[in-house]
Formats: sequence, C-alpha cells, structure tokens
Amino acid sequence: MIDLKELEERILGGGRITRAEADALAEWSDTPERLNQLCDAADRITRATQPAVIDSCSIVNARSGLCSENCKWCAQSAHFATGCEHYPHLPYERVLEAARHNEREGIGKFSLVTSGRAVSPRDLETFCEQFRCLSKDTGLYLCASMGLLGREEMQRLAEAGVRRYHCNMETSARFFATLCSTHTPEDKRRTIAYAREAGMQICSGGIIGMGESMQDRIDFAFELAEIDPDSVPINILIPIPGTPLADTPLISEPDIIRTAALFRFILPRQSIRFAGGRMRLSQESMQRMLKGGVNGVLMGDMLTTVSNQIADDRRLFADTGWEF
Repeated sequence: MIDLKELEERILGGGRITRAEADALAEWSDTPERLNQLCDAADRITRATQPAVIDSCSIVNARSGLCSENCKWCAQSAHFATGCEHYPHLPYERVLEAARHNEREGIGKFSLVTSGRAVSPRDLETFCEQFRCLSKDTGLYLCASMGLLGREEMQRLAEAGVRRYHCNMETSARFFATLCSTHTPEDKRRTIAYAREAGMQICSGGIIGMGESMQDRIDFAFELAEIDPDSVPINILIPIPGTPLADTPLISEPDIIRTAALFRFILPRQSIRFAGGRMRLSQESMQRMLKGGVNGVLMGDMLTTVSNQIADDRRLFADTGWEF
C-alpha cells in the first residue's frame, strides 16, 4: 500500500525514498488518476525545494560531427551516416551572437557544447578564449560540455570563467553498456569528479526512450543521486535516421510524465529540466510536467534538433505558475 503523503512529508523533512518504494510508486501510478496524484505530490516537493523562477539555459553547438564515439542515439557519431553537419568550431562572432540573443531573451545560462570524446589542447585554448571573451561581453552564467576532459583541462576551463560542467551519464550503467562501447560510465564519473575539483557545478542527466525499462530509469535516478549533480536534464529520444536507434518505438507521454515525477521523488533538491525532444509532447503533457516535478528548461535550438519557440515557452511558464 502506497502512502503518498508520508513519502512526500519524509522527503520534505530531508529524508529519502528507498528503491523498493520507487518501484512501488512506478507500479502504483499506472492509471491516469494515480499518475495525477503522483505529479501533484512531485509538484509540491518541487515548489518547496526550488526557487520560484524557472531554471533556464541554452546551448550552442560549438563543434559539430565526426565524433569518434559509437553512442547509438547520436547523430554526430562518425560511425553512422546521418548527414550531420560538421565543423571544427564556430567563430566567436557567431557564438557571441547566440549568447547575446539568449541573454536578451532572459535565459540565464549559456553553454558551449562540442562533439567528440574530448577536445584537443589546441582546441581547448580556442574555447577558453571564447569563454574569456563571453565573460567580458555578456553577463551570462557560463557552462561547458566538452567530453571526457582531465583535471588540468577542467582547471583551465574554470579559470576561463566556466562555472558549470555538463557530462550526461545518459542512462543506467547496466543499460549504457548496450548502447556504447567506446567509453564507460566510470569514464564519465571521473570527468565529473575533475570538474567538481575545479570548483564547477555539475549538470548530468540523460535520455529516456532508448528502449530501456522503467526499472532502468529508476536505477538511473538513484545512480544520479549518488553523483549529486546540481542540474538533471531529461532528454526524450528523437530517433534519428542513420543511427542504430532509428526505429526505436516512441516512449509514451504518460511514461515520460511518470518518469519526471519519479525523478523528483528520488532527486528532490536537484534542478530537473526539460531538454531535447520535448517538442513532440502535447501542450497538456508539458504543462503536467511543469506541475509535476520539472523546474528547469533548456531553451532555443538543440544540437541537431530544434526546440520549442521561446515565446511559446514564456506562455507555458506563465500558465504553470513559474516566473521567468
């Protein structure tokens, strides 16, 4: 028997739910009425633990394509023929244009994202110089997502003005092994540790809808709780032609909603954010998630897909009681 109120009160009192309780919540919330109850409780936890202002961020694809890694979901992998655009880095003028646009729109955080296992020392210096310039030319909170960097590289980024590092764990460790063989969750954990040593905040989440089970998603959430990131982006797989996951059946909207609410119960004090793939959701589903555990949004264009329009997002936030 699920005592939802007791679980909610325990979390708000600083406690945690167990793995068995998370499994039970997932199974219990398999009807529309109970899913709404779960989301309402997740929303109360969110409003009690998070600021009233939506946690907004944006990214620019600073280096695209020709990635050596074989992640089955990714359009930028050199292992797959996807027709992805590729270039070594964007000129600073284009980076600054994107940054200033996002700043004018009121988006708080801005990240340079690069394809590849890691950036070379020469390329890292190029990006560090761009971060130094962005620190002078904008007032944005700067983030980076540049692969599996080492301790010294992280320190250089921090000195250049980067305040948060993004390294997605992607999915549960067990399921990850079925999707990628060129690096491991341990490699990612090491990268996150180096970023934390350099004084950066951590952004780490992943992708749902890659064929994993609900148990994998719950495993994933508890593994993220051990890492304790500041931000947890939830991407929804958009199957991309040319990748091994091109024919993966779409995850249902109730399962997406349920997953976000369960993440809030397992990760009560993290910023849980919409990321890639949300444009396929109905307006009702997005509203339910923003009143069901989600308090952050990645806005603007994504890496190889297009997101919702910023004006539409503003209305969505107002409709769901979030300041922006």
